[in-house]
Amino acid sequence: MNDADTLAKALAFLPHGPEFRFVDRLTALEPGVRGEGEYTVRGDEPFLRGHFPGDPMMPGVLLVEAAAQLAGIVAQSDPNHAPMPGLKLTALRGVKILGTARPGETICLRAELKARLGNLVHATATAMVGGNIVLQTEVTLAGGA
Repeated sequence: MNDADTLAKALAFLPHGPEFRFVDRLTALEPGVRGEGEYTVRGDEPFLRGHFPGDPMMPGVLLVEAAAQLAGIVAQSDPNHAPMPGLKLTALRGVKILGTARPGETICLRAELKARLGNLVHATATAMVGGNIVLQTEVTLAGGA
């Protein structure tokens, strides 16, 4: 499902305020299975003032957050499972930060759910910039029952 309404509704599952959203738009979604999204580093984000002055770049930990947010959108859009209240990142495995993004660059995110067990969701995710992988990770998310 990739129509604009479906993608817009799926983005609404992201509980974060606009100051802490690292998925601007979804480009593909197979609800409950996998998704693709993008975040463009605008250059005016407050964290860039200190990371690093004169040489701003997206912090690696925020690349991980972007990947977890996309995995959460995929999980919450699953038509076979009710959305979980309070879904949060609870574990990371195999995190490899291989690069970064700078102002004006778009981060292309991919997430695929690998398993669900009760209120736990396990997913793999990657982030790419300019065709180069900048992040590979596995994330575990947990929500209320």
